[in-house]
Amino acid sequence: MQVPAYNSEFEPETRRSFLSKTGIGSVALSAMLQREGFAEEVLPHVAPKAKSVIWLFMIGGASHMESFDPKPALNQYAGKTVAETPYKDVLDSPYLENERVVAFDPNNGFIRTELFPLQVGFRPRGESGIEISDWWPHLSEQADDLCLIRSMWTEDSNHGAQLQFHTGRHRLDGFFPSIGSWATYGLGSLNDNLPQFVVMGTPVADCCGGRECHRANYLGPRYDGVPLKIDPIDPLPYAKPAKGVFREEQKGEFDLLRKLNRMTADRFPDDEAVRARIRSYELAFRMQMAVPEVVRFEDETPATQAMYGLGQNETKDFGQQMLAARRLVERGVRFVQVYHGSNGGAGQWDAHKGLKKGHARLCKQIDQPIGALLKDLKQRGLLDETLVVWATEFGRTPGSQLTDGRDHHPFGFSVWMAGGGIKGGMAHGRTDEIGFHAVEDRHYVTDIHATLMHQLGLDARRLVVPGRQRLERDFGHPIHQVIA
Repeated sequence: MQVPAYNSEFEPETRRSFLSKTGIGSVALSAMLQREGFAEEVLPHVAPKAKSVIWLFMIGGASHMESFDPKPALNQYAGKTVAETPYKDVLDSPYLENERVVAFDPNNGFIRTELFPLQVGFRPRGESGIEISDWWPHLSEQADDLCLIRSMWTEDSNHGAQLQFHTGRHRLDGFFPSIGSWATYGLGSLNDNLPQFVVMGTPVADCCGGRECHRANYLGPRYDGVPLKIDPIDPLPYAKPAKGVFREEQKGEFDLLRKLNRMTADRFPDDEAVRARIRSYELAFRMQMAVPEVVRFEDETPATQAMYGLGQNETKDFGQQMLAARRLVERGVRFVQVYHGSNGGAGQWDAHKGLKKGHARLCKQIDQPIGALLKDLKQRGLLDETLVVWATEFGRTPGSQLTDGRDHHPFGFSVWMAGGGIKGGMAHGRTDEIGFHAVEDRHYVTDIHATLMHQLGLDARRLVVPGRQRLERDFGHPIHQVIA
């Protein structure tokens, strides 16, 4: 069915004003206004291979060399400066222009420039033999479903890279729609009772992009991510009935509002805002039942709960989020974004010191739940239609910092994808022998966006928003080498 063209008279500020009058904020917007006809054209553009996305983001910059991109040369030349190794030419690379790489700055007296050895062992995993560190024993069991992309790069050498990874733009450029917002803007609803873009975990801090990492900006607040608490009693506190109001009483209020609104609709049959108001109340009412059901984990078998680590303190919180993510995509939610490692600042993965202790602890929190997610999706037949992305804003330097840490490193780092029509059991791209530069099949962060959009059946260049100009880099390029 053809979706009507975007209504230029219904501008974002007017929409926000209207929503404040309805009293439900942006809770019901994501799905409702998509159906009301504010998308630019019928989508998808091409045959999709995925229906939903689970986007896992590690806040702070996880070390690629201690996770998915082993560099034995770091052990061989540990304690030597780069200039004392066969790899001294990395410091003369054109990629370093206009960027700082603090761990190799001789003027910084707090930072040692010697190569820092690997802090964990690696082994070949699965039938494919791709190497993954020993901090990921559960995830490694799913190695043959993983596509490691070892040649990422980004522009921001500080934690504004968190925003850049989600929007493709530097903070100095201003705020732009996030990848989750673009996906839901293009595709709309699969479930009339749930938000289509759900966010779990503590978001990025204000220093580094804040909630703009899951907001829609000029696409309008209806495409913002909707926060979900893992609380069966109160998962959507901003959408529940007022204290002391019974559900039957609230239903009566909605019925009366519906009658009044429809009387207005009869008088003004072409008024889009009136129709939107009617549907918004209906969706908000349905969500009050549907969302708590998603986080009712007692519906799951004890074996499933144990698989996700719900019985262990270290893995319980993230395990609940991974189980909720599976239950959300199972019910048709388009985009589930999960943050890990927030500390109110740059993030816990920011390993300037104590890398071994810190990364070991953080990996322990998420390894079993993520491994369970992939296994569970696969055994339920959902992995083929669900694209799982694991990402972080940049990697860490080959050189040491503060004795036992690594600094920020935007010139080469790793992410991975699984499911959703992506090839498994492979590593794509390459960094040099000490993990400094992406030197083969280099990919800017929006190439991940473009690959995700392609698998969902979307061509970002055809998602036209009147009056908004996007740069070529904003679109990225699908990584066709990793697409099955």
